[in-house]
Amino acid sequence: MKIAMISTPFVAVPPRDYGGTELVIYELVEGLVARGHDVTLFATGDSAVSGELRYLYGEAQWPPDVMTEINHTTWALQQVLEEDFDVVHAHSAGVLAYARLTPTLPLVYTMHHVRDEALSAFYRYFPDAHYVAISHDQARREITLPQVTVVHHGLDVHRFECAPRAGDYVTFIGRFAEVKGVHRAIDAAERAGVPIRVAGQVHPPDREFGAREVQPRLDRPHVRYLGRIGVDQKVPLLRGARALLMPITWDEPFGLVMIEAMLAGCPVVAFARGSVTELVEPGVTGYIVRDVDEMAEVIRPGGPLDVVDRFACRACAVQRFARERMVREYERVYAHAAAGHVPRRPPARWIA
Repeated sequence: MKIAMISTPFVAVPPRDYGGTELVIYELVEGLVARGHDVTLFATGDSAVSGELRYLYGEAQWPPDVMTEINHTTWALQQVLEEDFDVVHAHSAGVLAYARLTPTLPLVYTMHHVRDEALSAFYRYFPDAHYVAISHDQARREITLPQVTVVHHGLDVHRFECAPRAGDYVTFIGRFAEVKGVHRAIDAAERAGVPIRVAGQVHPPDREFGAREVQPRLDRPHVRYLGRIGVDQKVPLLRGARALLMPITWDEPFGLVMIEAMLAGCPVVAFARGSVTELVEPGVTGYIVRDVDEMAEVIRPGGPLDVVDRFACRACAVQRFARERMVREYERVYAHAAAGHVPRRPPARWIA
């Protein structure tokens, strides 16, 4: 198939450090090209993929800005209109509206976000798109969509390494936001009497929380702060960690770092929110806990983590979250979208 893949203009593909959506796009492009598809990626000029790369902006435009996104996506669709693509795969919601100008092309759109009422209201105007949810939990929380398929993310399993034994530390990797729970992870490690290595940073909307709850904790003696890290640092960090802590208090639509950990043989200890219960296999790839105290009990030396088979953890993750599985599932979505696409005007009203 000839596939137009429209990324965001905000982060390179693959990302240098932060950028879960762009990492998934990279894995998808690489996997599709390996399967013989003709993929054109519309991203930024500092991206690097096996398929054809086209860009309007020479480098990632951070922080995100709506005018930049409009410029990028409309430019990409103009390029698409000039050629004979079989399907367009978009990763930002704005493409749904701009695609009104390309009614002859089937559109696949992946929802990478937590439930957002403004976006849900927006989706009601675009019943012809083929929606992809990244977890069953995300799909259940969204409005009823005429065409929606759940496809879990997948990664190149060869990028991750597994060791038979872990070091003495646990880790937290992610955005320093209250819903992500970095402060709870630090507290759990302290109660368990184990060191924790913390990677990530505070984003602008979370500065007050970071100053109040995170910065003082980073100075505690059991904490080693690593700053922002990329894949080169993440792989050995997870390989040596006793566990990845995910004390989240929001409905995480997927949580890519969880499968990164599992592929490194590192079990995930997480609160039961969002996609956690469908990604974590208790006793095999991690443990699901109710609160900080229970998290501390699980990660304490002599506890359940000490008997986890790290190679079995990785084997389970390889079976469930390999890039090849994700690519095959998207191939089916593309084929269905291309075969069943009948251009038509959307109804004046569409009530979910």
